[in-house]
Amino acid sequence: MRIPYRTQRIMQRVGIIFLIFLMLFIIAWFCSVIFLERHVVYTREGAMLDMEISANDIIGEVAKPPVGSTNITIFYNEGDDAVDMSGELQQLDGYFIDIEELKNNIAGAWDLLEPLKANTPVMIDLKGGYGSAYYSSTLPGIITSSEVSVASVDELIGYMSEKNFYKIARISALRDYNYGLNHVPAGLMHVNGLGLWPDEGHCYWLDPTKEETINWIISIIKEIKNMGFDEVVLTDFRFPDSDKYRFNGDKPTALAEAAAKLLAACGDNDFTVSFQVPDGTFLLPEGRSRMYLENISATNVGMMVSQTSETITQPELRLVFIAETNDTRFNAYGCLRPIAVSTAMEAQKAAAAAQAKEEARQEASSGRYG
Repeated sequence: MRIPYRTQRIMQRVGIIFLIFLMLFIIAWFCSVIFLERHVVYTREGAMLDMEISANDIIGEVAKPPVGSTNITIFYNEGDDAVDMSGELQQLDGYFIDIEELKNNIAGAWDLLEPLKANTPVMIDLKGGYGSAYYSSTLPGIITSSEVSVASVDELIGYMSEKNFYKIARISALRDYNYGLNHVPAGLMHVNGLGLWPDEGHCYWLDPTKEETINWIISIIKEIKNMGFDEVVLTDFRFPDSDKYRFNGDKPTALAEAAAKLLAACGDNDFTVSFQVPDGTFLLPEGRSRMYLENISATNVGMMVSQTSETITQPELRLVFIAETNDTRFNAYGCLRPIAVSTAMEAQKAAAAAQAKEEARQEASSGRYG
């Protein structure tokens, strides 16, 4: 069947118009994908669109342009000339300054530190789960937080050194959005194999079995150590509770081996490497290391201590509760409380010391004249 010439011309015009609309559709689709990409949020249930946030909402600014991964040699504490890390630890009885205090009341925290005595343990948050440093870090690729005044935190750290406090830095270890984003092989991959697994806060987690992960954490610890801190506490030192990421090994063993490497590389007889963990079953490495537990009710102190009986020795020295109250049931072990309660706590300690002194005087007097 022969198609008339006029009909052919009409079909050509229709075809050209169709192709033009098809090209416009493809261009519009491509642009929409580029635009919507910043609003894609990965959750435990999968990907979704959230038009109220974007990738640009991640708080922080790049301190220095990222460079290639730096390999850090790990020296193990072995042999006849090994550094002694078994020296006596002191029971901690002090205070902590968390990120909320740094953001909202750093001046008030400064005032509360002033009356404290030398050697008082004071823990301060220095790095969060998004990878933001709350101090002036010089590590390549790290971001500094815009939520806090980094200069003010630096001054506060200097003041803590002048007062000769026992300084403890707390940093997020395995939860690190920024490092995971820029070093994908070090992160925990999603089970679908399409990228890193994000938690409910849209943060990525690092794999403790990867050398790159260990080297990164070591670099942070060593920077903090060189700033004059006496101890570092690695929080988020665990595997997240989810079945949506890939990991085929034994998780407790992986964490224990990673902890031992970090202690061997960074610990010595003047510096303690500690771990904040969910419960007392964590296999704490031998040496100058402590276990920190948070959100434990005073009524459960005994249960938590018994839970650690097979994992740590000398719990009165190596177990630290991060408590929110003045409850004395924590006092048999290490305990750090909010800086906001320091005035009441110091008054309570002074009253207890005065009472003990008076009882000793009365006992001595009764013995003299009895």
